[in-house]
Amino acid sequence: MINTDPKHKHTYDDKGHMTCCSLEEKINAKADKHHDHDGHDHEHDHEEEAAWKEYLPSIISFSLLVTGLIFDNFIKPTFFKEYVRLVWYIVAYIPVGLPVMKDAVKSISKGAFFSEFFLMSIATVGAFFIREYSEGVAVMLFYAVGELFQTAAVSRAKRSIKALLDIRPDTVTVIRNGQPYTLSPSEILIGEVIQIKSGEKVALDGILQTEKAAFNTAALTGESKPDTKSKGEQVLAGMLNLNTVSEVKVTALFKDSKLSKILEMVQDATARKAPTQLFISKFAKIYTPIVVFLALGICLLPALFVNDYVFNDWLYRALVFLVISCPCALVISIPLGYFGGIGLASKNGILFKGSNYLDVMTKIDTVVMDKTGTLTKGVFKVQEIKAVGIEEKEFLQLVAGI
Repeated sequence: MINTDPKHKHTYDDKGHMTCCSLEEKINAKADKHHDHDGHDHEHDHEEEAAWKEYLPSIISFSLLVTGLIFDNFIKPTFFKEYVRLVWYIVAYIPVGLPVMKDAVKSISKGAFFSEFFLMSIATVGAFFIREYSEGVAVMLFYAVGELFQTAAVSRAKRSIKALLDIRPDTVTVIRNGQPYTLSPSEILIGEVIQIKSGEKVALDGILQTEKAAFNTAALTGESKPDTKSKGEQVLAGMLNLNTVSEVKVTALFKDSKLSKILEMVQDATARKAPTQLFISKFAKIYTPIVVFLALGICLLPALFVNDYVFNDWLYRALVFLVISCPCALVISIPLGYFGGIGLASKNGILFKGSNYLDVMTKIDTVVMDKTGTLTKGVFKVQEIKAVGIEEKEFLQLVAGI
């Protein structure tokens, strides 16, 4: 880490960057600058590339599946038989099926033998075993598409939460060697003095060095009335400087500011699970093994009392039972509902510390608000004008001129 000892005097180049620390420390500093955004809403190219890669396997499988079905039912080319047909559907299966199989192996290695990944794997591999290739691919493809919808919903909720981060600026003006430099907030050290111009947002927590300054604290407190601070008083990240150029001595690193901690808490809110989520997780652990053993019973037990028992027919029925009994919809929908709720609340400026607090909200019958600006914007608007003896347009011009 970079030396934060107050007695250590850093030296800087003409752009305000440190030149005194070791090469390793500079590398760490650059890494921190890139990764320690604590949820900053930066749209990187590699994020778009990752999103494209998520959809690509399903697109490939879908294209191959549809082509295979056309070959099977309409065109019926002579080459599309036996091993060629098997290999075609295996290639269609791999993009969506291989990741699920890997997850199944990981779950088994951790002792979770009967996971949703295990169910989907044995159901689709069983379909290949009885030569229902297209159905095996289709089931896994539908599962993959469902996962994509889940990922999209979670990403949308995360974007709503990240919208809160817009109140933190991407750059800050720091005074080094008597000169102002524009740098990333993550590069600023404790004890340095930053400059906030009128209309700019405070990026880091600190102590006001200017005699007096007025700040809008609505982003933190909901209070729209300007808060006048005097020299020596604390100023927090997220406040908006209203009237004059102010200087603030930094008391906490960018990632340790009170606002960063609040935003980190909101982003980690889903870790605090509601009782319903905990119940569903426990239920799935019991439910899934029961489904597997019932499927085995459907496949094998009829051999004892059905005269014209055909193994492939009953295996097919058992596989259908496995697919329709997969608890993934149940396991996914409950947490997703809570996550979506937290995301939508964040989009509207309401912070929840955990999913369990959403359940508490259902029991509230009375809400008391202490001031204008808590639920409202705190900005008054003219709704109606009644001008007596004067035209409305002329009246507005006179008011605007005052």
